[in-house]
Amino acid sequence: MFTKRYVFGFVCGVSICMAPTISWAEMLSILNYETKAEESLESLQIQGAGNQRREGIAIVELDPESAEYGKILIDIPTSPEFVLHHIFYNQDTTKAYVTALQTETLHVIDLTRFPYRLIPIPTPGCKVQENIIFSDDNTTWYLTCMGSANVIVGNAVTDKVVRTISMPGTYPHGIALHEGIDRIVVASCVAPDFSGTGHTIEVIKASTGEYLGSIAVSDKKGAAPVETLFVPGSDPPVAYVTNMMSNTLWAAVWDKERETFTTEKLFNFKEVGARMPLEIYFNRAVDRLYITTADPGMFHIFDISAGPLRPVLLKSLPTAGGAHHVAITPDESKAYVQNSLLNLPGINDGSITVIDLVKQEVVGSIDTFKDKGLAPNSITMLPKWYHPAGHFNNGLN
Repeated sequence: MFTKRYVFGFVCGVSICMAPTISWAEMLSILNYETKAEESLESLQIQGAGNQRREGIAIVELDPESAEYGKILIDIPTSPEFVLHHIFYNQDTTKAYVTALQTETLHVIDLTRFPYRLIPIPTPGCKVQENIIFSDDNTTWYLTCMGSANVIVGNAVTDKVVRTISMPGTYPHGIALHEGIDRIVVASCVAPDFSGTGHTIEVIKASTGEYLGSIAVSDKKGAAPVETLFVPGSDPPVAYVTNMMSNTLWAAVWDKERETFTTEKLFNFKEVGARMPLEIYFNRAVDRLYITTADPGMFHIFDISAGPLRPVLLKSLPTAGGAHHVAITPDESKAYVQNSLLNLPGINDGSITVIDLVKQEVVGSIDTFKDKGLAPNSITMLPKWYHPAGHFNNGLN
């Protein structure tokens, strides 16, 4: 049985204790992983895994100059009953929050205390936890619940639930906050059993939690908006939205006079043979936009120097099935793409594609998890090496 606190692993002296050589080069990432779907294991002809499903959180070395490059330095098993989903930092990167698909419990890690521990936060009424964001002052978090049509609001200091925002008939997934206009936008994606599909963003008044209604971000139903993110520093504020099923990128533009959003389609990924657009990232200069597509796995580089409503595709780089989350190095020289979406066969390759952002080319693949029959479900750098890529403080880095 599991106690209220799960020991997360020791950090001090990890390189010395866990690896045969010592290297001063270091750039550490954190990932959560699970055993690949059975069909995927059979296709890889991986034997000896038995019938036991594994889940865990790993610390992996990503500095190519390190003797431990690509190796798992810390491997922390977690309950396979959680189906841990993604890892998010609060505004000052002192805490890491881990969402889960099969439990109404959020988990948090105090990154200032060692050894790390996974501490449960009860979130009753939140089924199929997806994304979490934080207020600019780091005192409030907002958690989307795709299986229960709501957003849970929590105190980010005490980590206690303070409010539930109900949005009937929706499938909350991606979420973005812009305190300058007092608005939260939520992407309504799909029902967990795929019995229903959204095509709107949901709008919430941030200061009060009032649900203001839906705005279409598609020219037809069934688009499945999955992620949304405000373009850093845009004036007027612009939120990008990726539509997973219609394979499009849309923009929601703030109309100050009417105090609402107008929307327009910006790009169709089918034009370059890509489907299922997912995550959105920016560089610090906000002249580059990066988007992943899962099928086939691709990493797309856009020039947005002419403005957020005029993206120009520069390059679409092949990764592997299920291209999803991305970790960008602090100097913006490389991107590491985690290739697995919901551990679905065909889009759960399990590798990490290494991309040179300067040369705009793929330069390698880390197959550590794939070779073990595992699929990582998220990737980000540990705080010392973290690049927010537009995901903090209204996108300002």
